[in-house]
Amino acid sequence: MLLKIKILITLTLLCFCVHTTIAQSSIVSKSKDTTSVWTLAKHDIKYTLKGVGHSFTRPLHWKGDDFAKLGILFGGTAVLSIADNSTRDFFQNQKDDFPKVIRDFGWYFGSPQNYFMANAGLYGFGLLTKNEKIRKTSVLIISSSITTGLIQTFSKTAFGRARPGSNLDHLDFEPFSSKARYHSFPSGHTALSITMAHAIAKQFDNTWVKIGIYSIGAIPPISRLIDDAHWITDIAFSAALSIIVVDSIDKFLFEEKAYDYPKKEKQMSWNLRFGANQIGIVGTF
Repeated sequence: MLLKIKILITLTLLCFCVHTTIAQSSIVSKSKDTTSVWTLAKHDIKYTLKGVGHSFTRPLHWKGDDFAKLGILFGGTAVLSIADNSTRDFFQNQKDDFPKVIRDFGWYFGSPQNYFMANAGLYGFGLLTKNEKIRKTSVLIISSSITTGLIQTFSKTAFGRARPGSNLDHLDFEPFSSKARYHSFPSGHTALSITMAHAIAKQFDNTWVKIGIYSIGAIPPISRLIDDAHWITDIAFSAALSIIVVDSIDKFLFEEKAYDYPKKEKQMSWNLRFGANQIGIVGTF
């Protein structure tokens, strides 16, 4: 039964990705592309690797504002930790009433094996049909996912933060621990789900479509809170990191003219806000 649920959720996610991307891609010119599939694949692999490389080398070119934003990200996360225990209590109080099917969806959506399987199917469809918008979206997803995945994998071990379900305090740390209970920060499920949701949402202009996509992307983070696997700060940091990485790589692909961007580069903006009475990420549609 568990395997059936896993397969069903994976296929549902794949169909969602293909359907949403194709819907927007229908406005693109349908002129026949005579470029070989192998040539297109080499192009996509090239820019996937270049996108990842850009992400990791970008800090070498940072200026004052960039370091200020990094400081806001970490500072804001530290301040938000004040709410770790209260938010944990809130979500644990909702646990019995939270639909199990949604919890299962959240788990499988954010699991790496299902996530990359779904994106492989999405990319394969785009490659075989020579649909540039689907290929570009998939390259954006995979390059961003590799980046956030490597960062969160290293960070989990480096920070060694205790998980809430381990009955340890939210400020208990054991850096470079091999114990799973000390691998709370940041949230891998959140990093992957928000990366995919943000990459797909960027392909649309309609605000309600964006809201729908982000709502689906928010299911894994919420389910991880319900499962008592992460603190709210693990979730918030991972979401912010994913958005930053996706925007950075998308801008890089635009500037490289790797794919056709028929619209303006910036359809939506996200900014970190931190002040005496506010903290968070603000999206402007």
